[in-house]
Amino acid sequence: MPFHKINQEDIAFFTSILTEKYVLADEENIARCASDQTEDLCYPPEVVLQPGNTDDVSRIMKYCNEHTIPVTPRGAGTGLSGGALPIMGGVALDMKRFNKILDVDKRNFQVTTEPGVITQELQEHLKAEGLFYPPDPASKGSCFIGGNVSENSGGPRAVKYGVVKDYVLNLEIVLPNGDVIWTGANVLKNATGYNLTQLLVGSEGTLGIITKIVLRLIPAVKFDLLMLVPFRSAVEACAAVNAIFLAGYTPSALEFMERDALEWSMRYTQSTGINLPPDIAAHLLIEVDGNHIDELYRDAEAISQIVQQYDIDEILFADNHEQKQMLWALRRKVGEAVKSNSIYKEEDTVVPRAELPELLRIIKELGSEYGFHSVCYGHAGDGNLHVNIVKGNMSDED
Repeated sequence: MPFHKINQEDIAFFTSILTEKYVLADEENIARCASDQTEDLCYPPEVVLQPGNTDDVSRIMKYCNEHTIPVTPRGAGTGLSGGALPIMGGVALDMKRFNKILDVDKRNFQVTTEPGVITQELQEHLKAEGLFYPPDPASKGSCFIGGNVSENSGGPRAVKYGVVKDYVLNLEIVLPNGDVIWTGANVLKNATGYNLTQLLVGSEGTLGIITKIVLRLIPAVKFDLLMLVPFRSAVEACAAVNAIFLAGYTPSALEFMERDALEWSMRYTQSTGINLPPDIAAHLLIEVDGNHIDELYRDAEAISQIVQQYDIDEILFADNHEQKQMLWALRRKVGEAVKSNSIYKEEDTVVPRAELPELLRIIKELGSEYGFHSVCYGHAGDGNLHVNIVKGNMSDED
């Protein structure tokens, strides 16, 4: 069945629900909602709608379903997998007005939030209450929690704490026909029927529009220690990852950055806080956290002993909050730094953790065989490596 092209009658209906202020067809908003951070792809919608409550979404979805108008929900537009791209045109459903934290239930370690709340703002709000929501994607300062649920986001601390799916208890969603349902229950154990909540997590807006989110939380941790370990061999850096876990330690974050990743990020952020000798090929950024500082010091010392089995340079221990922030900023800005250098293709690869050295070795062999340069970094503790294939001076054909 062909899709219906939006006409003035449709615009009049949308305006009757939202008013003219939130029915947008100007060049700036169409361009904004035509792309996200997925390379340079661009798919303009015909109109951008900004609903303000669940009933608005329900009425829009019911109308679009009856008139065969495609709808693509949109969060902050920070995604890297095309989830917000309106490839069929139609309506871009911009959820930015759903920006309220509705309820913090400290007694039951839960929060109910709308999907348009910025992830970092949610985390900071909860931290002030002594609560912790661990998933922290690199774009946490700008991405929406609804987008995180739709993409099942992770981040550096997934190695210890898990990803978004491990924290979603319940969702209010609007189905394509306009019906409004809750997918689960606000309890830790729910074995009743199909697990619709987890079906929605990671579905990229293809099954329904998320309008409310209930997340489970944990108590905030009091302390963390951070170290940056320089390796003269990138493959050895990958091998050290599994050695740490085999010794019985679970860091709260364990990130890999090969030389170009850190060097480009330093240049991009104009940071001079890291000494980068010419023989260093890669770094591990390792964090441990908990509520007993003496235990953390012991863990950090033990981990430093493990990595010293490899060919490393001097370990940098972050002495204060500012230095920790600097190191994390360098890690979080790698993707933007690579993008600012060149057109690139990103592959988000995952292997069993022990196979990371082999993954990296093969990636570099393929680069030599086919003449491409790659910049690799990622959540090594999860076996997750971001492989950025950089165009540089390659021809389009190559």
